[in-house]
Amino acid sequence: LATFAQRAYRYGFSLVINPLFEDVGVFLRGIGEQSDVFTKEMYLFEDRGERRYALRPEGTASVVRAFVQHQPTTPWKAWYATPAFRYERPQAGRYRQHNQLGVEVLGTDDPAVDVEVIALANGFFADIGLRRVRLLVNSMGHDACRDAYVLRLSEYLAAHEDKLCDEHRELWRLNPLRVLDCKRDPCVEVTTNGPLLIDHLCPDCRTHFDQVLAGLGSLGIASTLDPRLVRGFDYYTRTTFEFVADALEGAQNASGGGGRYDKLVEEL
Repeated sequence: LATFAQRAYRYGFSLVINPLFEDVGVFLRGIGEQSDVFTKEMYLFEDRGERRYALRPEGTASVVRAFVQHQPTTPWKAWYATPAFRYERPQAGRYRQHNQLGVEVLGTDDPAVDVEVIALANGFFADIGLRRVRLLVNSMGHDACRDAYVLRLSEYLAAHEDKLCDEHRELWRLNPLRVLDCKRDPCVEVTTNGPLLIDHLCPDCRTHFDQVLAGLGSLGIASTLDPRLVRGFDYYTRTTFEFVADALEGAQNASGGGGRYDKLVEEL
């Protein structure tokens, strides 16, 4: 924690401390009603006034709520270290209560900010001695190009739904992008040969992504394009990234990740 804090302060971030629970609408609007976190993994309860609250499942939505509520000077650069809660079966590397470290930058659409956040994470992993870590990047576009892509992806999945895994054979219509995030072999095989979002970006999103890649290159940060890399929450737009540790196995090898979320700020 101290190592992360030192690097965050060096990058100009200030600590933000948010409550452990929020009005459930904060997460409903941000994470998405059809996300696995909202439908299966969130701790929900009512207080004595019959108001619905949720234990915080992740850090970003609460930070954005604070930004919208208090309207600090932009760009606002905040970091946090917070407990988070997921109602899921405990397994290797995952617990119902876990701790998250993160940073958020709000109030600017500059692609250099994406580079800065990735560089901070990359430096932090080096600080704590992680060496076998790879950076994967992708762009999820924005509403205009992503909506058109989802229609094309839906047509493709409809023609191949009998080959999807048992879960997504039934649920892919709720959010076709979720299939790209599935690590089961049937879904991986189907989507590997399907349309890719990176090939359907609008000119603005393509330019934004190219500038992110150029910025990473100028800092000597190696990255690999992963066209199937999507985030599990609805709020992400454009840049997405994930650090994977080759020393870890299978689906548990992600050591950190994130992305841009202009849409979440607009909706909250």
